[in-house]
Amino acid sequence: MIDDFSDLRALCAPDGDRQRGWAFVRELTSTLGRPLTDGDGIDTDLLRAAEDRLGYPLPAALREAYLLFGRRRDLTAAQDELVWPQNLTTAPEGVLVFRVEAQHCASWGVPEQAVGQDDPPVLVNNGDGWEPYSDRLSIALVEMVMSEAMFGADEHNVDNRDLDEDAAAAVAAAFEPVPLPTLPFWAGMDGPGVRWLAGPEVLLRDDGGVWLWVHGRTPAAVQPVREQVPGDWLSGPDYDED
Repeated sequence: MIDDFSDLRALCAPDGDRQRGWAFVRELTSTLGRPLTDGDGIDTDLLRAAEDRLGYPLPAALREAYLLFGRRRDLTAAQDELVWPQNLTTAPEGVLVFRVEAQHCASWGVPEQAVGQDDPPVLVNNGDGWEPYSDRLSIALVEMVMSEAMFGADEHNVDNRDLDEDAAAAVAAAFEPVPLPTLPFWAGMDGPGVRWLAGPEVLLRDDGGVWLWVHGRTPAAVQPVREQVPGDWLSGPDYDED
């Protein structure tokens, strides 16, 4: 799907360049046939109003994400939801909550003492208290777009299945890790975390070593993954090969 992950690698480098992260988002959405356009961002007046209400400026990384793709619900709210600026709130523990899980089982936020940073760390709360999620907000937001683009894709471009030992070995042998850090899996905080991998015209997401998702640029791109990782996929190769 993506031949060159240099933008993502630059984002995740120790001196991470978040502008390269936004460049990756542009490349990904264009590759998927759903490119970003000038009208996809939140109006600056809404961001200013949110900042006036909260009493402090939003972190630069969050502001830039809103301005670039904040209105694209297929990239921000197909499953979990990037909170609209007018609905941003601070949790009682002092965390600015910017994303919530579909059934409100988890929340992602920035600690208030770090909101003044351009690209602050992110915490996650699955009901057991706030725990570290990502060293930088920009990384969490780019991974959000990758996930939401997958959940918002045509159903024939996506498949999923459980990950047993044999399937995990097949995945490791056939696909290359994407240069993103492993992020905690909110539904299994004590497990291995969420990892992304890539193959020809596909991205794969390994959820905590227990579940596997594949997102293909086309339906036909998904079928080789089913063959390389044989087993009980929940969908089938229901597409027109022509």
